[in-house]
Order: sequence, then structure tokens, then C-alpha cells
Amino acid sequence: MSAPAPSRPAAARPTSIEAGGIESIPVDRRHGSPWQLLATWSAPNLEFATVFVGFIGVAFFGLGFWQAIAAIVLGNALGAATQGILSTWGPREGLAQLVLSRTAFGLRGNILPAAINTIMAGLGWFAVNSVSGAFALATLTGMPVWIALVIIVILEVLLAFVGHDLVQVFERYASIALGIIFIIATVAIFANPQVGSGIGHAAFTFSGFTLTAAAAFGYAAGWNPYASDYTRYLPKDVSRAKTGWAAGLGNFVSCTVLMAAGAASALIVAPKNASPTDAFVHGMPGWVSALTLVAIAVGAIAANALNIYSGSMSFLAAGIRIPFALRRAIIAIGFGILGFVIALISILTNVTENYENFLLVIAYWIAPWLGVVLVDRLLRRGTAIAEFIPDKAKYRNPAGILAFVIAAVVSIVLFSNQTLFTGVIAKAAPIGDLTPLVGFVLAGLLYLVFFRVFTPKVGGPVDQEPDVVVGVDAADDVA
Repeated sequence: MSAPAPSRPAAARPTSIEAGGIESIPVDRRHGSPWQLLATWSAPNLEFATVFVGFIGVAFFGLGFWQAIAAIVLGNALGAATQGILSTWGPREGLAQLVLSRTAFGLRGNILPAAINTIMAGLGWFAVNSVSGAFALATLTGMPVWIALVIIVILEVLLAFVGHDLVQVFERYASIALGIIFIIATVAIFANPQVGSGIGHAAFTFSGFTLTAAAAFGYAAGWNPYASDYTRYLPKDVSRAKTGWAAGLGNFVSCTVLMAAGAASALIVAPKNASPTDAFVHGMPGWVSALTLVAIAVGAIAANALNIYSGSMSFLAAGIRIPFALRRAIIAIGFGILGFVIALISILTNVTENYENFLLVIAYWIAPWLGVVLVDRLLRRGTAIAEFIPDKAKYRNPAGILAFVIAAVVSIVLFSNQTLFTGVIAKAAPIGDLTPLVGFVLAGLLYLVFFRVFTPKVGGPVDQEPDVVVGVDAADDVA
């Protein structure tokens, strides 16, 4: 008697609302290809917020074009490398990124990074990108900015509400359209005579370089806490190499090209009272300007679909108990409402300064978080983690939260450099901003030491790990 044919993975149904929350994705619901991550991590970067990173390197941090590009490439390369590494973790257990970090922080300790990412993703990044999209739509149509903001937010929330499969499909097609438009826009920028005459100007300061590199890293690594959220549906036996390279390259290429365009655009003299998006399209041919404004608006939607989706995942990973089948979708609506209010307030204040500060603050917490989770994974290589992830396991690991908090506080107090606060060493010497570098290294070293001190539990061989980790979400039974 022949063996039954293996079941095929469930086909994606983009228009079906994704039920559940942060539960482990079973094998029969896995689908997709690792190469879809090229689009997943390209589309959300093809927007104005990315452009602005390159712009501030030249306009505010005082670098020449090529010096800014060097800082941009360094920051993006580091952020994209960690994006690739973290993306490979999702398929093994089918779990979201801030759920996986429970091994490094323990169930209760993980509440802090999960809560921070909830605020940064679901509210902070959401507001930043919504503002740029609203400005672009308002410039294109002539409508009031607040009405444009309402339209942008509704579309963003709709995508995140439906869930994973619709988000992936949208990112796939958006990456193609946005890629074409931004290539045209980039060519138009470099064709401007003011760029040609200013691009050879050399200006370098160590402080300007580290500030720009930190801002670029903050942007590229801003996606790191989301990485496995978009690989947990991939088949368990998917190629790790393909998964990592697709995610990393999608992040690096899109960020670097648009930041380079932003650095070049800083060499073009724009009208004095122009909004950031108006200044970017100034000097472009009319039809290119119009297409670029459309792309900026669509790019904001592409970015924020991920921000709201992953923000809701982090909210649940913090241990919030919501016993509804559509708990993740409901949370997405809540973030949309709060994010709209924050975006509206930002429009009425100093958008430029707010964004510069936000970029640096992102790197301040992500760097020490990365140091902890990467070292934790290294120390646990070849071992199973399923028994430490569920809510009922009540697993504790004080090593992670201690290393994270100490490294974050020390690096910020000594090395931060922004308008809201300047660290002791940064104030005394022109070093720019070394907070992310110090935070990452210090957190990793501290965790290595504390791991030996507290000796948290380590699981058995990884080949004995179950296909589905049960009990991760407080409401698994209604998923």
C-alpha cells in the first residue's frame, strides 16, 4: 500500500482577514518563497523618509556628497546585514521577532523591548511616514494636508487590518512601480546642473560622518525587530541563505539608492518655505515631479502597512491578553487612530527636527537589543527553544534585560548627540554620535558575562523541537 501524498502548503488568500495574533504558524499554513523578501524590504524603503536620511547628511551634518555616501553605505550595510540574519530565524518555529526574543529576555523581561517596538513601530514610524505621504498627496492635489493625512492613514490601516498575505502582495507590486518611478526621479535629480557643480565638493568631519552613519543605520535597522514577522509563514525547510540574502539585499539596495538621491537633492536650492517633499521634487520636470509625489504617497502606505502590522504583533508579544479571533486586526485599527493624532501634531510642529531626533532614538534602543539577541542565539546554537517561548512556561532570563538596560543607559548618557540631549563625552569631544556602536558592543559583552552568571536554561537538541510551538499566544484556542 502506497504512502499518502504529503499535504501541500495552504495557498495564500490575500483578501482574507488574517485571524489570530502571535501564535506559531503550523506547517500546513506555510507558503511563499524567500525571494519575495526582496520586494517586502524594498517597497517600504521607497519613500520620502529614506530620501531624507541622505538629505540631512549633506544639509545638516555638513558632509560633502561622497563623504555622505560613504557614511550611508556603512550604516545601511550594518542594518541590512542584521536584517538578513534575523529573517532566517522565522521559518524554524514560525514565530514573530519579538516573540523569539523571549529566549534572551525571559517572558517578563521581554515586555520592555516589545513595548518599545510597539511605540516605535505602531506609533512613531507610522506618524513619520504618514506625514511625508500626506505632504506629497497635498502638494499633488492641492487638498488640505489634514485631509490628505486622513486618506493615507485609512489606506495604511486597511492593509494592516487584512494582514500578512495582502501586505506581501501589495509590497510585491508596489516595489515594481515605486522602483521605476524613483529611478526616474533619481536620474532627474542627478541631471540637475546644481548637483553636477556641487557633487565634487569635499567636506568631512568625524562628527558629521558618525551622525550620518548612525541615522542610516537607525533607518535600515529600524526594520530589524520586524524581520521574522514576514518569514514565519515560509516553509520550515526554506533555504536560510536565500532568505537572508533576499531580506538583506532588499533593505540595502533600496535604502542606499534613495539616500543617495536625498544627498544629491540637498545640493539643489529649493524655495525657502517649501515643505520637505516640495523641496525634494523642486527642479524636476513637471511630469516627473507628479509621478514622484504619487510614489512618495504610495511608499508611505507600503512602509506603514508593515509598521502597523508588526506594531500589533509586538503589542501582543508584550503579553497583552485579548481573547478575540481578530485581535491583531483590531489592534491595527487602534494604532491607526493614535498614529493619526501623532502625525497631525507633528505636521503642526517642526517636522524636520522631529524626524532627525527620531532616527537617532531608533538606533539607541535597537543596537543594544541586537547585541543581546544575537549573542543569545549564538550561545543557543544547535539547541531547541520551544519550551521557553510559551506564556505558561514563565521562563526567566535576567541576563538579557540587565545587559539591555545597562548598555542603553550608558551609551545614551555618554555618547548621544541630538537636540533633546547630548551625552557627556559627545558634549566634550567632536565625535558625533557613537551611541549605536557602543550600545551594541556593550550589550553583547554584558550578556555574554551575565549568561555565565545567571545560567539560564538551554534546551535539548534542535532536531527534537516540535513543528508547532503551542501556547505562545494567550488566545490560541480562538485563532
